[in-house]
Amino acid sequence: MIPYVRQSTHHSHFQPQHRINDNSVEVLGRVYPRDDMSNVTAKILSMVGRELHNQSHHPLWLIKERIKDHFYRSYISRSGTPLFSVHDNLSPVVTVEQNFDSLLIPADHPSRKKGDNYYLNRTHMLRAHTSAHQKELVRAGLDCFLLAGDVYRRDEIDSSHYPVFHQMEGVRLFSNHELFAQVENGEDLSLFENGGRRTPQKQERHTLEAVKLVEFNLKRTLTHLIRHLFGEDLEIRWVECYFPFTHPSFEMEVRFQGDWLEVLGCGVMEQELVHSAGAENKIGWAFGLGLERLAMVLFGIPDIRLFWSQDERFLKQFHLSNIYDSVTFQTLSKFPPLFNNISFWLPDEGYTENDFYDLVRTIGGDLVEKVTLADQFTHPKTKKMSHCYQIVYRHMERTLTQEEVRVIHQAIEQAAERELGVQGRY
Repeated sequence: MIPYVRQSTHHSHFQPQHRINDNSVEVLGRVYPRDDMSNVTAKILSMVGRELHNQSHHPLWLIKERIKDHFYRSYISRSGTPLFSVHDNLSPVVTVEQNFDSLLIPADHPSRKKGDNYYLNRTHMLRAHTSAHQKELVRAGLDCFLLAGDVYRRDEIDSSHYPVFHQMEGVRLFSNHELFAQVENGEDLSLFENGGRRTPQKQERHTLEAVKLVEFNLKRTLTHLIRHLFGEDLEIRWVECYFPFTHPSFEMEVRFQGDWLEVLGCGVMEQELVHSAGAENKIGWAFGLGLERLAMVLFGIPDIRLFWSQDERFLKQFHLSNIYDSVTFQTLSKFPPLFNNISFWLPDEGYTENDFYDLVRTIGGDLVEKVTLADQFTHPKTKKMSHCYQIVYRHMERTLTQEEVRVIHQAIEQAAERELGVQGRY
């Protein structure tokens, strides 16, 4: 086992201490100096270390265990052990290099924006995807692995978006012999070619034969996985797409209750990434999926906030004696929503909607069900822009009073003026 990967099979619910002040951020026992990129909030830090995917009988844990069990049973090495190792306890604090550069994401790529990520400072951040660990695990000598973890992104507020969610991904690398062993005259074939060119079907370094075999193995592996989760008669289709770290790249869609639903992204790993990780003589595939998305579909969970609930009425529904027992979420009694609007003039520069959403989450927490930009207009004379947002408040476990909401709403109004430089129109 490599020294910095702890493969976990059980976890206590120990909640680590995190501290934030004007000069530094302390996360998981390490202190990071703050600078002009620091934007992580105390609310977000309070979720670091919860590791819902490692809490026994949590719905995200159930999905992870079903995926892990499928790979353990389906892919066995020649020595009789599981081919894929599983890593579900890597720290979510990563370097900016790990999160972006190691995946060949360009320096000017919009996904790096401060408005979309949680930065501790210029050099460290909360990972935005589990792919941030691909390079280090390949460099450690792993050819086949699954990786699960919590990821962090600043985003809109509604029933399917939350600033912390959970991903699981897989990587498989092949040597020349491993890929072509079952092919007639395979010893005459090669993974790589010189002087090739990049086409929609392949990268410049790869032979077409190698890419087609890797693509076939990838799609067959994922088809088996998703049918294992959803049922053998599931209708599946593949859509070509773009990711900076794979080519060719695909999204899998499944037909579920009459609609086509995107469930994962995947592709042939960029050879530059594989090469830089020290596996220059191998070719590989990678896939990534969201555990919440699968759990919401498979268990009928309507609101992503529920995954963070500590209400026993929610959690006890997933205490199954067997991870494959059928379970459909039984709705907690639906409490009435309360609607409040907030309007303000935007500052001349520096405002982003994600800044406002983050402020609302920090103050309103999980009492906020949804935030919608209801109206915007530009004053004809001053040319100042005005935004009006509708905030929907709803507690998951009891009825909220208008007085409770009024206190929170006023705190949001005051904080927006103080921290975002907006001018209230209340």
